[in-house]
Amino acid sequence: MNIFRILGDISHLLAIIILLVKIHKSKSCAGISGKSQILFALVFTTRYLDLFTTFISAYNTVMKVIFLICAYVTVYMIYVKFRKTFDSENDSFRLEFLLVPVTGLSFLENHSFTPLEILWTFSIYLESVAILPQLFMISKTGEAETITTHYLFFLGLYRALYIANWVWRYYTENFYDQIAVVSGVVQTIFYCDFFYLYVTK
Repeated sequence: MNIFRILGDISHLLAIIILLVKIHKSKSCAGISGKSQILFALVFTTRYLDLFTTFISAYNTVMKVIFLICAYVTVYMIYVKFRKTFDSENDSFRLEFLLVPVTGLSFLENHSFTPLEILWTFSIYLESVAILPQLFMISKTGEAETITTHYLFFLGLYRALYIANWVWRYYTENFYDQIAVVSGVVQTIFYCDFFYLYVTK
């Protein structure tokens, strides 16, 4: 494991912690897309099914469990604990526009046609577009709270660090995962769109 992967994981975790602290302190989930958070929970659930079948390392296991817990706590806070502050009117992105093509693509383009591999591939494709409901919400309302932008910034940083991780692994291990790299680049492009929205809005 290299420094880019570790820093990427830390950046990703920091983004989620910033979001959870924001919701908890303000007792509000205003400006946060519940639909994006549902998609991220689905990403982690389908990606980390190997928790039950494969042990890689203590670090790997602990991080997977933390991401899963944080994802579901976030969804709980938005849809249960602070549901009265949830802006459902502006969180109106149609999830089927993402889920249907991502599901189809994961069956068509994967490393092996097995249930766990298809679900892992689904999680990779879904993660690349999971932020779209949040970006749609920002573009629709024309505003984003400072904390929400910090959350998105650290998610974008996580993607940039993972691209560095892939480059490092290619040159040091001769390892290249086309599905992960292409999906990661697509996701990074969407975060660039967020930074454009942030500057213009």
